[in-house]
Amino acid sequence: MWETSTRLLRLLSLLQTRRDWSGAELAERLEVTPRTVRRDIDRLRGLGYPVHATAGTAGYRLAAGADLPPLLLDDDEAVAVAMGLRTAASGSITGIEETSVRALAKLEQVLPSRLRHRINALQTMTVPMANTGPTVDPSTLTAIATACRDAVRLRFDYRTHDDTITTRTTEPHRLVHAGRRWYLIAWDVDRQDWRTYRVDRLTPRTPTGPRFIPRTPPDPDLSGYTSRAISTAAYRYQARITLHTNAKTAAERFAPTTATLEPIDDHHCTLRAGSNSLDELAIYVTTTGFDFQVHEPPELVTHIKTLATRLTRAANQPVL
Repeated sequence: MWETSTRLLRLLSLLQTRRDWSGAELAERLEVTPRTVRRDIDRLRGLGYPVHATAGTAGYRLAAGADLPPLLLDDDEAVAVAMGLRTAASGSITGIEETSVRALAKLEQVLPSRLRHRINALQTMTVPMANTGPTVDPSTLTAIATACRDAVRLRFDYRTHDDTITTRTTEPHRLVHAGRRWYLIAWDVDRQDWRTYRVDRLTPRTPTGPRFIPRTPPDPDLSGYTSRAISTAAYRYQARITLHTNAKTAAERFAPTTATLEPIDDHHCTLRAGSNSLDELAIYVTTTGFDFQVHEPPELVTHIKTLATRLTRAANQPVL
C-alpha cells in the first residue's frame, strides 16, 4: 500500500512538471509497466485529479478542474514560493498584494519547521524597496504565459515609446523578467521576424488565435538575446567597446537592461550598448571608472576625440 501511495505521489509530481506525457515515458520514469500507469491514472482520477488522455499516441495531461488540487513542492520550491509571495506586494505585478498575503498564510501554516526557519531568516534580512517602475497586471502575464505554453497565436494592442497604438499578431515564445520589467519574445506574424515587447505596454485581445508549430528560438540564450534587444538593437547608435576589466567586474556597473557584456579574457571584455545620443554613450562609458577602447560606431570614436580635446582645453584654462 505504501509503495502504491509513493508511486502515486511521484506520478502526480511528474504530471505537474510539464503539459503532456506519453504513457511509455511515465512508465520508464516510474519503472513500472504501462498497464500500471493506466491503473494509477485511474486512481488519481478517483481522487479528483482531472487527468485527461491526449489525442494520438497514448498520453496524459493534468488539466484544470473545478477545484485546485494539492500541489507537490520540494523544499527549495516551497521556500521559493514563500519568498515570491513575500515580495509580491512590492514587485512589478499589480493587484496581487492582498492575495499574496492570504496565500502565504496558507502555505506557512503547513510548512515544516525547518523550512519556516529558513524563510523567516530570509524575511528578517530582506528589506523590500517600493517599486516605482512600470507594473503589469497579473491577468496579462497569465494570458501570455498560457499562449506560450499552448502554442497559440496571441493578438494584442501595443503602445510604442511615442504612445502610438498598433495591433500585433504574434506567435509567443517566452516571457523574460529583467528585474523591473517583463518582456515577451515572440515571432511577429506580419513583420516575419522575432520581436521583443515590453509587457507593461501591451493589452491582449481575446480570443487567442489558432495553434502554431513553435519555431526555433532566435538564440539559445534568451536572456542574452533580450538584453541585446532592449539595450542595443533598438537604438540609432550601437557601440562596441573593449573594457579593460573582466566581464564579472564590469557586470557590477552595467545592468543587462542597459548593456551586454562578452568575456574576452581575464582582464578584458566587450561592452555593447545603444543610444540615440552620442553624448549619452560617451558619458555612459567614461564615468564607469574603467579604461576602454571604442571600436564602433565611427561617429562615437570621432565624438569622443572631440570631447577629449574639449575637456583637455577646459582643464588647461588659466584661473581668472
